[in-house]
This record gives sequence, C-alpha cells and structure tokens, in this order.
Amino acid sequence: KLKEFTDELETADSVLCTLGLSVEARDPYTEGHCERLACNATDLGRFLGVEEECLVALRRGGYLHDLGKIAVPDEILKKGSDLTAAEWGIMKQHPVTGETICRPLKSLRLVLPIIRHHHEHSDGSGYPDGLREDEMPLLPRILQVVDIYDALRTARPYKPALGHEQAAVTMRDEARSGLWDEELVSEFFGMLDKRRQVA
Repeated sequence: KLKEFTDELETADSVLCTLGLSVEARDPYTEGHCERLACNATDLGRFLGVEEECLVALRRGGYLHDLGKIAVPDEILKKGSDLTAAEWGIMKQHPVTGETICRPLKSLRLVLPIIRHHHEHSDGSGYPDGLREDEMPLLPRILQVVDIYDALRTARPYKPALGHEQAAVTMRDEARSGLWDEELVSEFFGMLDKRRQVA
C-alpha cells in the first residue's frame, strides 16, 4: 500500500515536471532553462549545506517555478519586453497560478514557496506579494539567484546574452541596489568560481 502511494506521488511529480518543460517549450529562447535551474539551484543548495529534502525541493522548483505560465496566452508570453499594464498584470499572476496547481500535492509543500516567491525582490518591489528579503524563505531566494543568472546569460529578442563576468558585475550591482540577496549572490559566484577551477 505504501509503495503504491509513493509511486503515485512520484508519478504526479513527474507529470507536473513534464508539464513545466512543456511550458518552457512554448518559448524557443528558454530551451534548457528548467534543467539548468534545477542543476544550479541544487548545487547552490548543496554548497550552502541545506538539508537533503530542501535539495529535492530546489530540483523540483527548477522545473516547476514557471508552471503558472501555462495560463499566460502565447501573445503575451512571447512578446518579451513591451507589455502593456494589462498584459503585465496577467504575467504577474503566473507564480500564484503555479502554486495553486501544485498545492494539492503534499510532496511539493517545500516547493510551493519557491514557485510563489521567485519573483520577489529584497527591497519589496517584486511580485506577487511584495515581500522583503527578511520575509522571504531561503529556498525561493536560492532559486531566484540562479534564475537571474540564467536570464542574463540567455539571449532574447530584445537583449543580447551577457558573458559570465558581465553577469557577475550586473548581479552584484543589482544586489547592492536592493533587488537580490547580496550574500547569496556572492556565495553563488563563489560556487561557480570553484566549479571552474575544478574543471
């Protein structure tokens, strides 16, 4: 009975992760984004010494963080930068939608804050709840840092991809100005530097 229940949970998780990848597939510019986030978030969590269940949540969060974009129409999702106020309002709902989709699964309880809060800013200017850094749990802040890095390193129709060094300078500047967790940004680049030395 227990095995049946566990198998069912794993199936539900994998269905949702597949759904997350299908959302990613709607936008040709985000190919591989979920996989990179899942790997980098897990690596950063391990680097910081978080518990195993949190590492699992970070991996799942990599795939599920943008699941709510399933409810965003293509014409908004693929438009890029020049969104109207109404379109931006729809886009800003995707963390809440994603959380709502995943909430029934108890196995995703640690993933829900990642989904809901990965677009918050340390200074309270983010969405959907306008949380400040001290109100934000650690796991969403970890995913956020790797998400920003990946976005900066990826070319979009409205911006070129930044090199690693440029991304580091940009993120450190933005962290100092109050957008991201400054300590986590520093830890993340420390981890990447170590990774490059080993390679």
